[in-house]
Amino acid sequence: MKNLLLLLPLYARRKSGLLLALFCALATVAAGVGLLGVSGWFLTGAALAGAGGMFNLFAPSALVRGLSFLRIVSRYADRVVGHSATLRLLADLRGVVFAALIRLTPRQLARYRSGDLVARMTGDVDALDTVFLFVLAPLATAILAGAVLTAVLGLWVPAAALVFALALLAACVAVPLWLLRAARKPGAAAQESAAELRAATLDAVDGHADMVAMHAQAETLAHFERLCEASALARRSQARVAVRGQWFLQIAAGIAVLALLWFGLATHEAGRIEGPVLAGLLLAVIGIFEVAGPIMRGASRMGSAISAAGRIREVTQCGPDMQDPAAPLALPDNGALELERVRFAYPARTSGESPLVLDDISLRVEPGERVAILGASGAGKSTLLHLLLRLEDPQGGRVLFGGRDARDCAQADWHRRIALLSQDAPLFLGTLRTNLLIGDPEAGDADLWRVLEAAKLGDFVRGLPDGLDTWAGETGSQLSAGQARRLCLARALLAPAAIIVLDEPTAGLDAAAEAAFFADLENAVRGRTVVLATHAVLPDAAVHRRVELRGGRLYDLSSQPAILA
Repeated sequence: MKNLLLLLPLYARRKSGLLLALFCALATVAAGVGLLGVSGWFLTGAALAGAGGMFNLFAPSALVRGLSFLRIVSRYADRVVGHSATLRLLADLRGVVFAALIRLTPRQLARYRSGDLVARMTGDVDALDTVFLFVLAPLATAILAGAVLTAVLGLWVPAAALVFALALLAACVAVPLWLLRAARKPGAAAQESAAELRAATLDAVDGHADMVAMHAQAETLAHFERLCEASALARRSQARVAVRGQWFLQIAAGIAVLALLWFGLATHEAGRIEGPVLAGLLLAVIGIFEVAGPIMRGASRMGSAISAAGRIREVTQCGPDMQDPAAPLALPDNGALELERVRFAYPARTSGESPLVLDDISLRVEPGERVAILGASGAGKSTLLHLLLRLEDPQGGRVLFGGRDARDCAQADWHRRIALLSQDAPLFLGTLRTNLLIGDPEAGDADLWRVLEAAKLGDFVRGLPDGLDTWAGETGSQLSAGQARRLCLARALLAPAAIIVLDEPTAGLDAAAEAAFFADLENAVRGRTVVLATHAVLPDAAVHRRVELRGGRLYDLSSQPAILA
C-alpha cells in the first residue's frame, strides 16, 4: 500500500477539484437515498389514505420532484467533475513519470524495454484511476451518508440502526480489505501481462521485417497468444474476486433489511413509528447499499493499482547515476575538446571484470577542427561519442572542454556546448517548424531559414505550399530519407553549441545523398568544431583529420601505427 503514497502530492495539488467531486458524489447518494425513502413513505401513505386513512400528498410529491431533479443534476455533475479531476490527476502523474525518465542516463534507460516504458506511461498510470473513482470517493460518500442514515434510524429504531451501521461498515470496509488481499496476486499478474503485451506488440512492429525474413511469424504469434492467455487468466481471477465481493454485499444488505423489519415491525406495533415512515426507511436502507457496489469493484482492481503504483514508483525514485558537483565550474563559450588517457568498460552482466571498450585513449580536437573517427562496427566509436557528450563517465582519465573536466561542470552547461546528430535522430509528429525549434525554442524565422540554407534545404522548404508550417508526418514520413537527415542537421545547427557530434549521419542514405551530405558539411557547420563517427567513404575536404579505433586504442591514420597520446 505504501506505493500508493506517491499519489498524495498529486491529490494535494488537485484538492479543490477532488473535494468538489466528492461533494457531487455525496449529493448524488443523498438525493438517491432520499428519493427512495420519500417514495416509499409517499406510496405507502397514499395507499393507506385510499383505504380510509389521512395523508398529506403535497409535501411528499414536492419532495419526490425536487429530489429527482437534484439526483439528475448531481449525478451528471458527479460524472463530469469526478472524471475531470481523475483525468487531471493522471495527466499530472504522466508528467511526473516523464520527468523522472528524462533525468535518467541512457545506460539506466537501456535496462528497460521500450514497450515497458510505454506501459508505465500509459497502462500503469491508467490503472490508478481506480483509487479515487472506485475506492476513495465511494468509500467517503458511503461513510458520510451511512452516518446520517444511522442517525435517522436511531431516532425511531435504535437497535436496527446499530445492526445497519455494522453491516454497512462490513460491506464498505471489512469486506473490501479482504478483497484487497485476495486481489493483489491476480492484480499484479494482470498488470505485468498487460505490460508484456504492449512490449511484445511494439517489438513485433519494430522487428516486423526481420521477423518475416526469418520466417518467425508462427513463433511470434504463439508467444503473443501465451501472453493473451495469461492476461485473460488474471482478468478472470479479478472478476471472481469482484463477484465474491458482490455476494458479501448482498448478505450485508439483507442482514440490515431483516434487522430493520424485525425491530421496526415491533416498534410499529408499539405505535412508536408509522407504517409509511417504516417503509421509507426500508427503501432508504436498500438504496444506500448500492454505494458499496463500486467499492467492491474497485477493491477487486486495487491489486492492479498497487502493482502499477509500484512499477511507477520504481521509476520515479530512481535518481540519475551521474550527478552534478555541489559547486560546478563555469565552462567557457569555446575551447578545445579533449580525451585524456580515457579508459571505459560497460558493467559486467556476470561476475568478473568486463573487457575495456576504450583503453588509454587520448585525443585533442581544436576549435573549428573537423575530425573523423573511423573503425569497424563494435570498435567503440559510439561509446567514445557518449563520453564526449557526457552520457557516460570514464572509469579512468578525463574528458575536457576548454581545460575543464566534465565531472567538475554542470551537465546542462556541458550539453549546451555540444549538439548531437545521430544515425537514428528522430523527426517528431508535427510541422517542420516545431521539429526545428527543438534545437532552440527561442529561434525566430530568420534563424530557421539560416540553418535550412546551411543544410541545403532552403529551396525545398520554400517550394512547399505551407513552407515552415508543412506537416512532417509521423517520423518524417512526408520527407525523403535525405531530406529528413538534412532537417535533423539543421536542427542540430540551430542549437547554440560550439561542437557538433555526428554519429553515422548518413546511415541509410544512398550513395548520391551521402556524397551530397558530406560535400555540404563544411559550409553547413561554418567553422564549428565537428567530431564525426562514420563507416562512409569521406571526401578529402570533409574533415581535417582521420583517426581509427582498433582494439580499444586510437590510431592517427596520417602517422599509422603511432598511437595518439
